[in-house]
Amino acid sequence: MFVGITNTPRDYAWGSTRAIADLLGHTPSGGPEAELWLGAHAGSPSVIEDAEQAGGSTDLAGWIAASPAVALGADWATRQADTAGSATAATTAPRLPFLLKILAAGRPLSLQAHPTTEQARAGFALENEAGIAVDAGNRNYRDPFHKPELLFALSDTFEALCGFRPLAEVRGIIAELRLLDLANENPQAAAIDLLEQHLAEGLRDTVDWLLRDGRGGDSGEVKWLVERVVLLAEHAKFLAGGGAIIGYANELAAVRVLAAEYPGDPGIVLALLLNRVSLKRGEVLYLPAGSIHAYLSGLGVEVMAASDNVLRGGLTPKHIDIEELLAVLDFTPATSPLLAPIILADGVSRYRPGVADFELVRIHADADAASPAPVTMRQVTLTGPAIAICTAGGFLIAGGASSRPLKHGQAVYITPDEGTLTFAGTGEVFLAMPGA
Repeated sequence: MFVGITNTPRDYAWGSTRAIADLLGHTPSGGPEAELWLGAHAGSPSVIEDAEQAGGSTDLAGWIAASPAVALGADWATRQADTAGSATAATTAPRLPFLLKILAAGRPLSLQAHPTTEQARAGFALENEAGIAVDAGNRNYRDPFHKPELLFALSDTFEALCGFRPLAEVRGIIAELRLLDLANENPQAAAIDLLEQHLAEGLRDTVDWLLRDGRGGDSGEVKWLVERVVLLAEHAKFLAGGGAIIGYANELAAVRVLAAEYPGDPGIVLALLLNRVSLKRGEVLYLPAGSIHAYLSGLGVEVMAASDNVLRGGLTPKHIDIEELLAVLDFTPATSPLLAPIILADGVSRYRPGVADFELVRIHADADAASPAPVTMRQVTLTGPAIAICTAGGFLIAGGASSRPLKHGQAVYITPDEGTLTFAGTGEVFLAMPGA
């Protein structure tokens, strides 16, 4: 069954005012449009366009709750999204395990990380026992699920911070800061010494110090360091304008952007410890549990496990639980976590991160200018319930039980009984479904 779905973009302050509307051919709301959610997450379940198709249910979450065997398929209705086998009602209820989003960052998002399944289950239970309301501002765990995620870049570039960079690169940045400090009329090397001293104790110690002292600590060391790093980043811009070669120009440019958005925040310095990533259109970033990250700017398709568990680490006025964040973070330095596609056929690319919750397939077919009515067929076999959105062109999707046209800007929920799908048309479609 193909069921048309839609939703209203979330109006988070960091959202772009036009990117989502322009991509999908919709009329802009006039305010920020940050994320279009396509799924059954309780925070913003997709609206069903024809309720009669869903037994009268008006949104996807309600339909799955009322008729899981129909909406999810008999097999998926009996599966537990929590493969570890927790017996709590929250993890055994039939659910759609993934959430598909169109994300448009007009301003930097907060630094954040997400827990493993075990951490989420334990934290959710503890906060329930403590009587903390699920929607409370100081709540860390709003559900007992992990939240790995991947992002496919749709804009020409998508800027992000993700994961701790190799320590040799961090030392290179510190060396750059020292050179900039020497070139300044009022050198203050002691501020940079503080950062280097803490790094000698390890990344965990450094992050702990930055966040704890930088968010109201008594010494004021981090406040001084942040001010100094921002000044040196501005000095680097001045020197570059005069022809100087700046070795870590992108990292220092990020410092200037973050300082303008979040003045004085310790996350400005923390960002220098992270990989600075510029995705080109079509590149994919995968963020497993424990990976600290922040999206800076750009438009992308995001698919993730259906969870709302976020541990924040800076660049935000929201709640930060330093102890819990430190327990969740993976401090292993690594290079940028790009995810390569599996090419299933010409124009069909699968992005499979190795989690049971989701995978993403991109179906792409260019129009042939020499043909008056170009039609290209692509096939994909479902692994379970799925959601597709057309970001360009148009297709006819045919499955084992029915078919449906999918035009530019439209989205559709697909029940797994459709089996193997055939996409006939030209343009671009993204298909999210459970991991095989």
